[in-house]
Amino acid sequence: MVSRRVVLGAGMGGLALVGAGGVWRVTRSPQSAYGPWNLAPEPLADVRLDAFRHAILAPNPHNRQPWLIRLVDGDAADISCDLEKRLPVTDPFDRQITIGFGTFLEMARIAAAMRGYRMEIEPFPNGEAQPRLDSGPVASVRFIADPTAPVDALFDVITQRRSNKEEYDLSRPVAEERLKEVTRDGGDFIIDAQQVEQMRAQIQEAIMAEMHNHDAHMESVRLMRIGHAEVDASPDGIDLSGPMIEAGNAIGMVSRDEIADMSSSAYQTGVDQMQSTYGSIPALFWITTEDNSRASQLEAGRQYVRANLRATALGLAVHPMSQSLQEYDDVAPMYDEVHRLLGASGDQRVQMLARIGYGPKIGPSPRWPLETHLA
Repeated sequence: MVSRRVVLGAGMGGLALVGAGGVWRVTRSPQSAYGPWNLAPEPLADVRLDAFRHAILAPNPHNRQPWLIRLVDGDAADISCDLEKRLPVTDPFDRQITIGFGTFLEMARIAAAMRGYRMEIEPFPNGEAQPRLDSGPVASVRFIADPTAPVDALFDVITQRRSNKEEYDLSRPVAEERLKEVTRDGGDFIIDAQQVEQMRAQIQEAIMAEMHNHDAHMESVRLMRIGHAEVDASPDGIDLSGPMIEAGNAIGMVSRDEIADMSSSAYQTGVDQMQSTYGSIPALFWITTEDNSRASQLEAGRQYVRANLRATALGLAVHPMSQSLQEYDDVAPMYDEVHRLLGASGDQRVQMLARIGYGPKIGPSPRWPLETHLA
């Protein structure tokens, strides 16, 4: 995913000078886009809706929030993909989007357990959709009252979870014991400086390949929501808001045209900041599956969101490094090298790779309200 901080920088060349002239008075921020994070403490009467209002806060590629929910009978639901929310250039086989369904289902399961319900999940009841997702269910779920369902302590940090795309503090190493806790439900990690440096080189090369590939870059540009009005109107994609963005947008310095133009100084500023952000890697963790089936992709999402929640509970920041795992031609060399460096061979697939460390406190990403996901 493209970093909010980096894209902000891409359009801000010279804005500091403008700030002295009073543009900093532009301070409006989105009003409704963050509403879904402010969950009322009282549970909803329908346990399914109660679980899903937590699930829509799950991490997902480019914040596309592709989840469509059809309530079935009185205790079940079918979860399918909004096919318009896919990323055909950088995720041509919908692998990353499917992982985002794994995060959604696990968050719903955690929330259901708090209500004393067990959530049974049947992945792809009509068979796995290949090579891309279709309109059929990604999963059918049923909620069964079960007083023995174990309460999951990760529920307490659901609304605090973030994908932190800021620079991390490289002077603060991450303790091995904490990384073991983060990956307790699946995954591996590296903190060795030489290994991290080898991976950093591949990660930075991959993000540069994405930025220099016109179609891949434009897939992100089209999903940018610039300024509070756009973020509130379309609370998904890549949100660019806050005083600096509002000021730059007001004078035409932050625009899609500027960010899209690969010959502009704004674009080059973005490239430079992207290198800096994606080079800010104190440690890494990753999730490998034995194959690349849809079921394995869902499982990777389950493991990843649990790692993200555990990191949150420990005060750690997490940011997916997805570019080197993508499946278009320009990143094939980095894809191969990352798999080699992480010891994945044969049918094994590295599904998720993320940097982890100590970063500044950030706010949540925009979310569509639950009712917009109900089919």
